[in-house]
Amino acid sequence: MRIRSKSSTGPRGRMARTIGVLTAALAVASGLVSAGVAGADVTTTQENPYERGPDPTEDSIEAIRGPFRVDTERVSSFAVGFGGGTIYYPTDTSEGTFGAVAVAPGFTADQGSMSWYGERIASQGFIVFTIDTNTRLDQPGQRGRQLLAALDYLVERSDRDVRQRLDPNRLAVMGHSMGGGGSLEATVSRPSLKASIPLTPWNLDKTWGDVQVPTFIIGAENDSIAPVRTHSEPFYESLPGSLEKAYLELNAATHFAPNISNTTIAKYSISWLKRFVDDDTRYSQFLCPNPTDRTIEEYRSTCPY
Repeated sequence: MRIRSKSSTGPRGRMARTIGVLTAALAVASGLVSAGVAGADVTTTQENPYERGPDPTEDSIEAIRGPFRVDTERVSSFAVGFGGGTIYYPTDTSEGTFGAVAVAPGFTADQGSMSWYGERIASQGFIVFTIDTNTRLDQPGQRGRQLLAALDYLVERSDRDVRQRLDPNRLAVMGHSMGGGGSLEATVSRPSLKASIPLTPWNLDKTWGDVQVPTFIIGAENDSIAPVRTHSEPFYESLPGSLEKAYLELNAATHFAPNISNTTIAKYSISWLKRFVDDDTRYSQFLCPNPTDRTIEEYRSTCPY
């Protein structure tokens, strides 16, 4: 559109021309917004309020430490419902609250066997509670109840520094061996959980068709205590077909692989928690299509997420 002024020469003429062009442009823009133009895209994209940290990369999710600094809180063994433990939480408060995950050890083990998950996962933007069980001989059903009691402790009785950083509506469970079997038990008891990660899980119950929580099972190829053919694989296959689920089998690994710092376990556990506790689709790329790392013997999933 060309706007002609009454006077096209001299300073006043040039100023008038400039004002006229700006006025006309504003009028056109206003008309487009108020009336709408066929084919114009006026939609806006709302950002996910639970995204925490910078855009992820392979290096960032494999790192020993994530972008958040971490502090700890010790919980007494006299805590009601479980045997105490250690809470790892991000010190940052600028990005809002964080989701939380309770982590249970296996048969005869204590929280020390799971301590490496604490800072590694918390530094990626989660509150992590590695717990002791009431007795080291507790069975999966007992461990499942204790995982839920630990989450309740986080929400209701943890120190203010933890509670002010915690989103009570975004909670998850993890566990090793009988603690992994306990994770499955906890998901049945509390379907409001956002994610579950059983690690080389052991449980006499092989059918989990009632689970409604996104579940990521990690088995080990050379597990002789909870062999994948009688534990992890039937657990995974019994989960509902409509459920968001995945099964990762560690190549040449034993039952105790989850007790030692493991980049493969960390990488995909962090991605699963990010995707389903934080609803952060930036991490879908690490889960779908099925990964083929050399450390993975087999991977199954209901991808895409």
